[in-house]
Amino acid sequence: MQEEPGHPDPSTATAVAADLHAATGYRQELDRALSLRHLLVYGMVFIVPIAPVAVYGFIAHASHGMVPLVYVVGMVAMLFTALSYRELSAEFPYSGSVYAYVGRGMGPFPGFIAGWMILADYLLVPGLIYAFVSSWLHGLLPDVPPWLWIVVLVAINTGVNLLGIRLWARTNFLLLGLELVALAVFVALAIWFVFVERHGTGTFSFAPLYQPGQVDPGFVATATSIAALSFLGFDGISTLAEEARDPRRDVGNATLLTLLLLGALFVLQTWLAALAHPDYSTLDPKLGFFQIAREVGGVWFFAMLIVIKAIATGVANAQAAQAANARVLYAMGRDRALPFGAFLSSVNPRRKLPANAVVFVAVLSLLLALLVPEDALLKLVNFGALSAFILLNLAVPVYFLPRTLPRHWFRHLLLPAAGLVVTGFVFSGFDRRTLLFGSCWLLAGIALGLARRGRVVTFEGL
Repeated sequence: MQEEPGHPDPSTATAVAADLHAATGYRQELDRALSLRHLLVYGMVFIVPIAPVAVYGFIAHASHGMVPLVYVVGMVAMLFTALSYRELSAEFPYSGSVYAYVGRGMGPFPGFIAGWMILADYLLVPGLIYAFVSSWLHGLLPDVPPWLWIVVLVAINTGVNLLGIRLWARTNFLLLGLELVALAVFVALAIWFVFVERHGTGTFSFAPLYQPGQVDPGFVATATSIAALSFLGFDGISTLAEEARDPRRDVGNATLLTLLLLGALFVLQTWLAALAHPDYSTLDPKLGFFQIAREVGGVWFFAMLIVIKAIATGVANAQAAQAANARVLYAMGRDRALPFGAFLSSVNPRRKLPANAVVFVAVLSLLLALLVPEDALLKLVNFGALSAFILLNLAVPVYFLPRTLPRHWFRHLLLPAAGLVVTGFVFSGFDRRTLLFGSCWLLAGIALGLARRGRVVTFEGL
């Protein structure tokens, strides 16, 4: 039976802390309280089991209604990257995600660029979340200004994150349960609507998965670049490596399991949605899934789904994103890879968490949500994450092949190469504006990295 986060195994925690210090010289500063199930729940909360609700309408229009196909391609695209995460997390069980993995696999400067690009995802996601959720809630309660919802959500999430990893881990179980209940209700209502009442298609159909003559690489790449946003979060599990009891085993396994479980749920709910409402052309791009929810469950379910989606995204997802942000900033600050590194890597001795980084993310998220348009945030988020994934997939063969070839060529060459190809394919779906935003961010990172090369703490063991 797994232990509760309040009762870690002291011998395991001590052994892992000693391993951390021996391998890197880092002191164990964070609270090693998380088991495999806590990491799995965190990953599911970060991704959000009902994530397609927010983007279903956009993807339906971009894919001629073949939303399940888009999510299958998106899951495959992320699967190879998840396998690369598993390989590197077992070898380098340290906080910092791709920053730590690419830095130790390819060198400090590529590691900095990988960390910088993933920050384009992590730093912007909370602001994007708050902007989306405030617009949903404003639609339900138009007398409440959107900025007030943003302030309230930022305050709640920052408070929970500052209270420590143990309370936050317990909160994740409650929030995940709420999301899964809402999803189960939708599945039951949609099955009844289609197969019993004979609405929508009135029967099972493969049309949501494949339509002859409609599938071409261009629209799949474009649609999948949008759907990729729904999968972002599985990678966040790796940011908790220095708070996991057995990071070499659990971080990679939780990453892979999260992706597979959530991918299956995404395909199930979008397939049922397409069967319930096959004419995607009549869907509002912003509210498509909510329209379908109203058709299968009535006004009460429509309103309930909006509220639960707001909680799942504005509280659960945003809390997880803020926590991941803080851990990447902590890791990069600890190595002085960022300006004000000492400030960002400061750890609250009582709560054993990077409190300054948590507050910094909160302030930045508040400003972004209030001042930056949603579409600009959305585009740069995807660009940053996929750029970091490209470097991550490169790091696997660069690091492992000189050590393992020819014994593990399948794991250390073929699989990451497939990850590069598929991620590059998704990358080709970005529009010109996204590429412009992303390129500017990348150039800024290269300039900052070059300027700080002499100040960055060199990774030990390279």
